[in-house]
Amino acid sequence: MEFLQYPLALIVMLGVLITFHELGHFVVARRSGVRVLRFSVGFGRPLWSRVDRHGTEWAIAAIPLGGYVRMLGEQEPGEVLPATPLAPGDKDYSELSVGWRLAISAAGPAANFLLASIIYWLLFVVGVPANAPMLGQIDPDSPLGQAGLTRYSEILSIDGRRTQNWQQVNLALAERMGETGTIVVEARQPGAQAQQFEIPIQHWHQGAKDPDLLGSLGFTGAAPALVGEVLPGGAGERYGLEQWDLITAVDGTPIETWGDWVGAIQGAPERRLSVTLLRHGQPMTLDVVPDRRITEDGAEIGYLNVAAHYYEESYGPFAALPRAIGETWDKTVFTLGILKKMVMGAVSVENLSGPIMIAKVAGDSASAGWQYFVTLAALLSISLGVLNLLPIPILDGGHILFAVAELVRGKPVPEKIQIVATQVGIVLVGGLMIFALYNDLTRFI
Repeated sequence: MEFLQYPLALIVMLGVLITFHELGHFVVARRSGVRVLRFSVGFGRPLWSRVDRHGTEWAIAAIPLGGYVRMLGEQEPGEVLPATPLAPGDKDYSELSVGWRLAISAAGPAANFLLASIIYWLLFVVGVPANAPMLGQIDPDSPLGQAGLTRYSEILSIDGRRTQNWQQVNLALAERMGETGTIVVEARQPGAQAQQFEIPIQHWHQGAKDPDLLGSLGFTGAAPALVGEVLPGGAGERYGLEQWDLITAVDGTPIETWGDWVGAIQGAPERRLSVTLLRHGQPMTLDVVPDRRITEDGAEIGYLNVAAHYYEESYGPFAALPRAIGETWDKTVFTLGILKKMVMGAVSVENLSGPIMIAKVAGDSASAGWQYFVTLAALLSISLGVLNLLPIPILDGGHILFAVAELVRGKPVPEKIQIVATQVGIVLVGGLMIFALYNDLTRFI
């Protein structure tokens, strides 16, 4: 069953992304008055289909790696579609103005950006807590160590980009792949003032396959027992615990992680404990007596009413809207930047991922929780939107290119040129998919 979660996660995720993309085309096509013959999620023989009252066949096909909206006038030679009489006002695609054809082509990628914004809006409204990116043991010979960063430092920003979790750290570093210069890391020790550290790079991971962005600089994660908040009225407040206290031992037993700290406290209800900690870098000892709490299953546990150091962005429905749009914009710019570096050779094309790798990541994300799964869906939706805007025939960007050329020329691009360009586009996209699949296979062999 665990093996099945990967293909199932892939099918669900791609199904949602593709359906939303094609709905963008479909809604604008219907608005234009053109007759939509088929709405298909997937390619190949339909596994399921039905025809609605407008004469549109809705289908789910066998190969879930894409989809299409077929309009009147776009039929493939010999293609047989449901025979439903044309309604008054139904148009042929060739009868549409350039503006409508341009809008239909752009609507698919626009729908993907809209979906990403909706997902980010939902996450910002719900609020998703994440552990702060704090460093573990640092090798003094690593770039981080040489720059002066030490254990338990919290990464606040990279090159001015705020980093409240490890995903944001990764994305900020990925923007510098292939470059020469200096990475500026802003960090602080618990309760101390922020400092800036400079890490020199030269052609950083240029052309590298599967670069280890964090490890190559010496980043190691940690979840120390750092008090992020002392809630009022609890035992922690009564016995003098303060925000930014770093717990190092309980009754002489070393405490390495927040989990160690929770375990020690929960196992000692109403029992005096000697807690060793660092406060502003200075060692000290406190005696604390955890309150007693009864869990739902009747067990007794100790409780201090203190919280770990984490971040949670949470907004009201209206305030979350600009944040969601801004997040979508930032990720779009990031995707375009990586794509540009691939074209220029600064980032290896061997980092392209195909369906196998997407299935792996989607399955792991689903196991980690719905927040991780939908966050990945938002990133993939943005990638799908960006890739479909590339000016390659058979992609939406190719149709947009032909429409813009028609606007400039005042007449359509010659049919022979369109046919040749489409054939070239098929070869390019097909080759790209094969190459991405090859990359996936080499990662797992």
